[in-house]
Amino acid sequence: MEFLGILCLILIATTVAGFFCKKIGVPAVIGQLLVGIVLGPAMLDIVHQDVFIHDFSEIGVIMLMFIAGMECELELLKKYAKPSVMVAILGILLPVGFTMLTTHFFDFSWKESFFLGLVLAATSVSISVEVLRELNVLSSREGATILGASVVDDIAVVIILSVAVGMMGSSASDNAGQLDFIVKLVEQVLYFVGIFFVVRWIAPYLLRLSEKMMVGSSVIIMSLVICLGMAYVADLVGLSSVVGAFFAGIAVGQTKAKAKIDFNIEAIGYAVFIPVFFASIGLSITFDTIGKDLPFILIMTIVALLTKLIGGSIGARSVGFSTTSSLMVGAGMVSRGEMALIIAQIGFQSQLLSEENYTSMIVVIILTTLAAPFLLKYYVKKLENQAL
Repeated sequence: MEFLGILCLILIATTVAGFFCKKIGVPAVIGQLLVGIVLGPAMLDIVHQDVFIHDFSEIGVIMLMFIAGMECELELLKKYAKPSVMVAILGILLPVGFTMLTTHFFDFSWKESFFLGLVLAATSVSISVEVLRELNVLSSREGATILGASVVDDIAVVIILSVAVGMMGSSASDNAGQLDFIVKLVEQVLYFVGIFFVVRWIAPYLLRLSEKMMVGSSVIIMSLVICLGMAYVADLVGLSSVVGAFFAGIAVGQTKAKAKIDFNIEAIGYAVFIPVFFASIGLSITFDTIGKDLPFILIMTIVALLTKLIGGSIGARSVGFSTTSSLMVGAGMVSRGEMALIIAQIGFQSQLLSEENYTSMIVVIILTTLAAPFLLKYYVKKLENQAL
């Protein structure tokens, strides 16, 4: 029963670390990740990656992506479609393009370069939302555009990630390999077609059916069935399970039961599984090569900050935003947070990222996530001063 003690230790440590991070204005996720680094092989060597940690973290990332899907406001995307799409597209193209160009000078393979670019193309809007809400600009044109762009960004990156993992992880060197690749591709296309039916009809029907059942928490149970079922089928067809969970969240998020499900799933996820997921990322980190990789980390951090800031601002500027408003939108897209951490972990598990580069990218993600709130606050204040 040793795992019970390990679980208690992780939950206590991540809660305390999250509290102190919030007190000093740092995202709680950073504290949870640092707990894994402190308790893991990098420092105290108390907690190790095992079957228990792996399984709990898998459930944690699935629930995290399910929650992220539920929080995608498709109506908001429709309202600010043009600026959101432009900001998201340039906020993906610039990080991927400049990351591939930069890593070329560090002798990375094109596969790893592309995947590193994909990690830096991700956006975690949750941190930006907290800052926008704190400064009372969440409902402004800039705030709405940041939210809408994050929806497009998340969906696009998740789809690209799915296809990339499927293609890069498959072998097409012989006829059998080519046939297997074609079959997998057809299955994946059918899966994405099936998502439309789940969002439009199947999920709403199942949730209405669950409301009629004389069982406690039947709606919450049914939402978990949809989430885990879509995650499982995604894995069967060669996609990442987080893809299924993300689109399951979108499907459930369009129903009347969204608020109830969101409240209860967040309680379950953030109470147990999600802290273990973030701690598990820290457990995978060692500092054996951190000194040697310091130039790479610094350069990639600069690339990560500038490509999102400039890409997002160019996208906003192209649809009529002022220079300062455009930079505010770009700053709102800088935070990588949990989305980048999830993608980096998938790459590590799929052997698209080496252990050495995985550690370096986690450090880059942490640095950009820490910098994002300060950048956004700076441009919000600058915009307010110009309006006076």
